[in-house]
Amino acid sequence: MREISIGVFSSMFFAVTFILNRSMELSGGSWLWSASLRYFFMLPFLFVIVYYRKGLAPMKKEITRQPLPFFLWSVVGFVLFYAPLTYAAAFSPGWLVAGTWQLTILAGVLLTPFFLLKIETKQGFNIVRQKMPFVSLGITSIILIGVVFIQIPHAQTVPLKTLLFGVMPILFAAFAYPLGNRKMMELLDGKLDTFQRILAMTIMTIPVWIIFAVIALFTVGPPSFNQVFQSFIVGVSSGVIATTLFFMATDRVRHDQGKLAAVEATQSTQLIFVILGEMLILGIAPPTSMAIFGVMIIILGMSLHSFHAVFGHQKQLKSLSK
Repeated sequence: MREISIGVFSSMFFAVTFILNRSMELSGGSWLWSASLRYFFMLPFLFVIVYYRKGLAPMKKEITRQPLPFFLWSVVGFVLFYAPLTYAAAFSPGWLVAGTWQLTILAGVLLTPFFLLKIETKQGFNIVRQKMPFVSLGITSIILIGVVFIQIPHAQTVPLKTLLFGVMPILFAAFAYPLGNRKMMELLDGKLDTFQRILAMTIMTIPVWIIFAVIALFTVGPPSFNQVFQSFIVGVSSGVIATTLFFMATDRVRHDQGKLAAVEATQSTQLIFVILGEMLILGIAPPTSMAIFGVMIIILGMSLHSFHAVFGHQKQLKSLSK
């Protein structure tokens, strides 16, 4: 499935987030700046792209048509997702944050019954509540087992307080990201393309990021040049390229929960890129054998997701259309 390939490609660029966020924390940078600067740098790039594609007017129309839901789900999908991730980077290495982040795959599956699905039949369109994809849930549970194996070595060597502050924010973000993304897709129903949707969500959350920046300015002072530069790289690589690719892939399969779960599961490949990146850039020690075993389980789970998405989910769609 082409969407799975796009998802894997996006995870490579998204891995930059975990590596550089940890790098900025190790060099003394504030997570408040790391979070807000990413979206400040995303804004001009996305604006130019959407302007060049003549998509500003339709985007503005959709924002003004329902501003409150647009603002709400933009905050959930961007602020409540990224702020906890940057905060967690102060307590855990990037590969551990990335490993725990894979719980977003499970979160996406568990959120399925909260969404409606439009089914085309001979009599017209039927609106039905989406059913829990139990096969996808079972496969995702395999990924969850892999996440547990990754956490075990870390849990044995750090204080409980540090582990909680490094893991609990990620658990929160893991639900916020798919919830915000799926709610925005449901709200727009294909009226905006991927670039328009990301730009609109970025614009709607800029006031919140400004508040973050003001708090950071008065508490820790201005960001260093190194943090600004690394935030710029994160903004382009993860914020623009990775987010665009991932949203593009999920938008293409938004009406098929099995394939959507498979695309979301591709983010598990971030672990490979993050581990290699931190070893090369930050010089961290390789993960323990137990953690590597956990990574292998996660990759197995993602592969099963892909297989199920291609060969198994069409039966469910056919049964719904009868």
